[in-house]
Amino acid sequence: MAARTAQVSRDTLETQISVSINLDGTGKASFDTGIPFLEHMLDQICRHGLIDIEAVAKGDLHIDDHHTVEDLGITLGQAFAKAVGDKKGIRRYGHAYVPLDEALSRVVIDFSGRPGLEMDVPFVKGSVGKFDTDLFFEFFQGFVNHALVTLHIDNLKGKNAHHQIETVFKAFGRALRMALELDDRMAGIMPSTKGCL
Repeated sequence: MAARTAQVSRDTLETQISVSINLDGTGKASFDTGIPFLEHMLDQICRHGLIDIEAVAKGDLHIDDHHTVEDLGITLGQAFAKAVGDKKGIRRYGHAYVPLDEALSRVVIDFSGRPGLEMDVPFVKGSVGKFDTDLFFEFFQGFVNHALVTLHIDNLKGKNAHHQIETVFKAFGRALRMALELDDRMAGIMPSTKGCL
């Protein structure tokens, strides 16, 4: 089986980002983005998805976190699209429910080749520390547009914004793991009844 890995760099006026991933990893994480809370969430993708991710980002954080968060989502999405390749043999669909104390989130993903995001997370606070919770929509929008996936994110319960976000990222990691898992019975087959995604 060919290695499902990718390295992608993105260089704009606002950010310079480099991402490398291994879809068949062990959950190794290495981040240098200047945004500690985002790094904590990205670590959940690695741990729960068993995906190795290394990301280095330099952005205009003196203005705010927006460009760096959005561009990390874009670059990570590009890396996933490159690493997954033609999608032959994958399960394609993945889903997960994850609780954390009072919070509960559900994430459903389809490696469809069609970008689409439906995100319903009624944050109980506008920020966690200095991090603006609105930026998570920008992160996931960037990801789906470039990974070419359909992604549904729903926070079903939550009274603590940190818990709400953490359950989303843990569920996202687990849904990715399920969708990207290779199925021996699907070896060499595109996961669609129409022959294309």
